[in-house]
Amino acid sequence: MRASVVDLRYKMNEALKALDRREQVTLIRYGKVKGTIIPVKSGQWTSVVEHSFFNMAGAEPRTVQEQMNALREPRFNDI
Repeated sequence: MRASVVDLRYKMNEALKALDRREQVTLIRYGKVKGTIIPVKSGQWTSVVEHSFFNMAGAEPRTVQEQMNALREPRFNDI
């Protein structure tokens, strides 16, 4: 699918449907191609628990509140 910036503004639903059909959406501005929106490959999604950022302290015995207090402690000690 080819879409201008105005098309995306007013017809975003059509662009999303094209992505659901696994079609690429080519973005055009002033008649020139500016970029391509590529649909996500199936199976690329992971659970939040498996994400490295959210599970960086998976074996941490402290609660979230205790960890946040430990991170904020230096800031409060300067006051």
